[in-house]
Amino acid sequence: MALKNSYLCDLMKKVEQRNPGDTQFQITVRSVLESIEPVVEARPELIEKGVLEMFVEPERIVKFRVPWVDDAGKVHVNRGYRVQSNSAIGPYKGGLRLHPSVTEDIVKFLAFEQTLKNSLTTLPIGGAKGGSDFDPKGKSDMEVMRFCQSFMNELYRHIGPDCDVPAGDIGVGAREIGYLYGQYKKLTGQYCGVLTGKGLSYGGSLARTQATGYGLCYFTEEMLNAAGKSFKGATVVVSGSGNVATYAVEKATQLGAKVVAMSDSNGYIHDPDGIDLAAVKQIKEVRRARIKEYVANHPSATYTEGCSGIWTIKCDIALPCATQNEISLESAQTLIANGCYCVSEGANMPTVIPAIEALQAAGVLFGPAKAANAGGVATSALEMSQNSMRYSWTFEEVDAKLKQIMVGIYHNIASAAKTYGCEGNFEAGANIAGFLKVADAMLAQGVC
Repeated sequence: MALKNSYLCDLMKKVEQRNPGDTQFQITVRSVLESIEPVVEARPELIEKGVLEMFVEPERIVKFRVPWVDDAGKVHVNRGYRVQSNSAIGPYKGGLRLHPSVTEDIVKFLAFEQTLKNSLTTLPIGGAKGGSDFDPKGKSDMEVMRFCQSFMNELYRHIGPDCDVPAGDIGVGAREIGYLYGQYKKLTGQYCGVLTGKGLSYGGSLARTQATGYGLCYFTEEMLNAAGKSFKGATVVVSGSGNVATYAVEKATQLGAKVVAMSDSNGYIHDPDGIDLAAVKQIKEVRRARIKEYVANHPSATYTEGCSGIWTIKCDIALPCATQNEISLESAQTLIANGCYCVSEGANMPTVIPAIEALQAAGVLFGPAKAANAGGVATSALEMSQNSMRYSWTFEEVDAKLKQIMVGIYHNIASAAKTYGCEGNFEAGANIAGFLKVADAMLAQGVC
């Protein structure tokens, strides 16, 4: 698929000129512009009012140094980022990522995607993303605390409960959120809902830990049902072993599937008898060890070094929940050849664009990340609501709201795809549905 509209072609050239070297951001913007081309042609006011030009330009990019001291007394300096992409429908909302791969390009593309994802939830939240190239792996609790405090020493100037509400992402879990929140409170003297993913003892929401994985399965089940299929009796492969993967495995199993593989950054396990999730939780959550230890007590299981081979395991449903760009074109072709009929994204953009095109051409159901993994940010927004009310909902109440949101997202993007002539293309439908809400809000608010 390529851009045909002359205005969008010129706009894309401008994006490339203004963002030299930001390959991931350029790819993402181009993909979205290709999807919304029929919307732009049907609504010329979007061009006349400059909505598209404002939409592809982040409202604010903050980049700063983060000095911290390790346990040996040595000073280290990392880079911190916060990209506030769009606030047309609400305060900025999006995670903080701590990983060596974090660059301005990565954060920009994630913030752009987050804008569309947040729009799809129908909740009043704009899009942002942030993080640092700091690697929490192998660091002591005190080192992580000192880094988080230094990071917040700058970030606090740019966030607030009615301005920008960060959450966790890769490398940022309950420990990091706690350190960040403590420093924000110390710097501002405010006890407020400025971060989500907080502990239950200080304003967190029940079901937040499970939300992305559960939401992925609620969305996928609705997509499967519409095609006359179900998780029940299906063989499933899940990449990753963090929160998203863990609770996707849990919910898929509850829905009747047999999950036969999981992974971490070193390699993957394959258990044809079905993954023993309790054992994985013990290894990853309690002992913080590597997933290869699983095979020691599960004779039917095998462990393989390296991650890409996980997609060679025969399955009906693939749920990539590890990181971006993990399903290559070759992996997608292998999944197709092995009879996989559904791929639904739990991680942020884990499937490269040629792989998405191959899956769609083969008739594989494809649930794009901005729709399928929106359960996490949706529940974060529910946490914001509870913080504003000084109130807590039960697990069952939050879970019911989450399921309602995810089912609604599926029907919204399916309807948008059908309306604009690309029925069954949920990637395009998600971009169109997400963009329309943001665009209408931008039109109503004028040039700002």
